[in-house]
Amino acid sequence: MTRMIASRALAGLLALASCVVAPAMAARAQALSAPQEEAVRAIVRDFILRNPEILVDALNALEEKQKAEAATGQAAALRQKRADLLQDPASPAIGPANADVVLVQFFDYRCPYCKQVAEPVIELARADPRLRVVFKELPILGPDSVVASRAALAAAIQGQYQKFHLALMARRGPLDEASVLALARENGLDQARLRADMARPEVTAQIERNRTLARDLGIRGTPAFVVGDEIVPGAIDIDTMRRLVARARGR
Repeated sequence: MTRMIASRALAGLLALASCVVAPAMAARAQALSAPQEEAVRAIVRDFILRNPEILVDALNALEEKQKAEAATGQAAALRQKRADLLQDPASPAIGPANADVVLVQFFDYRCPYCKQVAEPVIELARADPRLRVVFKELPILGPDSVVASRAALAAAIQGQYQKFHLALMARRGPLDEASVLALARENGLDQARLRADMARPEVTAQIERNRTLARDLGIRGTPAFVVGDEIVPGAIDIDTMRRLVARARGR
């Protein structure tokens, strides 16, 4: 089976080389005749069959180039979107406004990895008086995720964001509107006010701004963290968070 897969991969690479490499060579040779072009294709094919590792090297080089270009693009986007990341007054945050480092977290309440890092993020903020944490609601896992994000932002209007954020992250059951409102009642929030605030246009606008910001930064999943000049996708432990913060302070 492995040999079959390898053979198919090589056949695909040969086809790619025939379609891309040979025409490029022909173009440089300036208007080769049809027989000459066919001869070039045969030479290229024969060379690749004798030296298949060259294609592996080329694909590896292409992958590294794409990674470098993506990193360069993200760095430029971070510079351009710095104010949206750090200074949006509608984004809930904890920590001093004059903090020397800001950690921005994008998350979804239905994401199990986001639930895994929720408490460590709060713990880190509480332990570091010079750190500010900005929360970016990014509901990408369906309608219930949107309901939960709306409820969290509505809780912020009541001054109860952090408490309700952790309650939503701790919940293991459904996050439909009835469940979220029941959870709000259990945590001492005004249910009627919460329901009304969930429908406010500014709550909708905040979620849409977060989606746009995530897309502009190349963030495609949750959780994702931005610390200093680094975008870090996926769940990370608190020690890694500390290292990221220390690195941002050292710059």
